[in-house]
Amino acid sequence: MFTIPNLLSMLRGALIPVFLILAGDGRDALALLVLAIASLTDYFDGKVARWLHQESALGAILDPLFDRFYIAASLYVLWDRQIFPTWLVLVLIIRDALLLLVNLQLKRKKLPLLVVNYIGKAATFNLLYAFPLLFLSQSEGWLGTLGYLFGWAFSVWGIALYLITGIWYFLSGWKSIRFPNALIVKD
Repeated sequence: MFTIPNLLSMLRGALIPVFLILAGDGRDALALLVLAIASLTDYFDGKVARWLHQESALGAILDPLFDRFYIAASLYVLWDRQIFPTWLVLVLIIRDALLLLVNLQLKRKKLPLLVVNYIGKAATFNLLYAFPLLFLSQSEGWLGTLGYLFGWAFSVWGIALYLITGIWYFLSGWKSIRFPNALIVKD
């Protein structure tokens, strides 16, 4: 339980309320720093786990869980500051809610849960890079302009991948639920 990768994940989880408090108090520089640290821990926990051979069931749960929490917290702040439109926030939340329901149904039927693929990881990384940049876009001058341009570039790409993988995960899970005894062929 107390492996270096799991501790990195726990640190990321502990920073979620810190980010929300700092962003709510208007301490944007510190909130941005917390987001950057969270993004780094997200990157390094998996790398360190593989490097030290410390992959764990707890890490497999914590990592995507805290990713979802960071995405939700960031979406809330970006929505509250009117950077992200309501409809887009709802689309991303509905995607995650549907996949949660699919996973709950898979668990109820004692079937393997959805497994994150490389494109899904890329989607999450794009969003986790996009949100701090969009947060930075509120700055004055060239830094704000760069944050806006790169933030929306990562957002568009990340949202597209997030929705594409969401559809793929949903269909894959639905197929497993409907045809639990089907032979799964791996490439």
